[in-house]
Amino acid sequence: MVGVVRNRARAAIIRSQRITGLAPEVFAELVAEIGPLWHERHQAGLASRPRHRAMGAGAKHKLVFVDRLLATLVHLRHGAIHDVLACWFGVDRSTITRAIGEVRPLLATRGCTVAPDVRLRTLAEVIDHLGTSGKTGIIDGTEIRVRRPAAGRKDREKFISGKNKQNAAKSMVVTDAAGRLLFCSPSMPASCADITHARKLGLVELLGDTVAVGSDDATHLRELLDTLSWSINCGRTAQYRRLLREQPGAQ
Repeated sequence: MVGVVRNRARAAIIRSQRITGLAPEVFAELVAEIGPLWHERHQAGLASRPRHRAMGAGAKHKLVFVDRLLATLVHLRHGAIHDVLACWFGVDRSTITRAIGEVRPLLATRGCTVAPDVRLRTLAEVIDHLGTSGKTGIIDGTEIRVRRPAAGRKDREKFISGKNKQNAAKSMVVTDAAGRLLFCSPSMPASCADITHARKLGLVELLGDTVAVGSDDATHLRELLDTLSWSINCGRTAQYRRLLREQPGAQ
C-alpha cells in the first residue's frame, strides 16, 4: 500500500494549523511529552507476555509515533474515518484504529479530550434538542440537479422542479445558528412541494408540539414552511404560549 504522507508532506501538515488545530510549537511539545510515554507503554506491553523471540526482533513499525499522533489529531478534529487515514499513511486500517486507541488516552492525561456530545439520529431528536437547549434552528429545503430519468420510466415527470423547471432531487436540512448540520432528510423528487415534504417528515406535528401553537396558528405555520427559509427559536415556548393566549380564538 502506497501512502501520500512522506517527509515533505508530513512537515507541511505539521505547519498547517487548520489540519491539526495546533501550532507547530505545541505539536512539538506533544511529541516530546507523549512520545516517551507511548514508548514506555509499548515496551511494557511487550514485556508483560511470554515471548518466543527477543525484544526488538520482528517487523518494525511502519507508522512512527509522529504519524500516529498526526492521525489521531486529524481524526479528532475533522472526523476522518480510519480507512481514509490508512490510505494517507500507507498502512492497514487496523493499524490506524490501534494507533488512535493508544494515543487518545495519552492525550487525555494531558487534558486534551473531546467533550461528549449529543447524538441526534432523527428529526424528532433534533427538534427536541433545539427545544430543550433553547438554541436557534434553521430549516431550509435544497435541490440538486439530477440526470433526467430514462424515457418510458414510470413517474418520470416527478423529478421536474416547480422552482427551476429542471430535473432535481430535494432534501430538507436543519442546521443550528452557526451552520452546523443537524439533520438532512432522505431525498425526494423535486416536484414534491415543500409543505408536503415537511408533512411527510412529520415536521409540522413536531413543531406544533414543540412551539405549542393554537388552533389558528396552523395557517401561519404553513406559510412559514412554504418559504423554508425560516429561523425558529424553540426555546421560547413560554413566550409563544403567552402570545397565543392573547390572540382571539386561541386554545
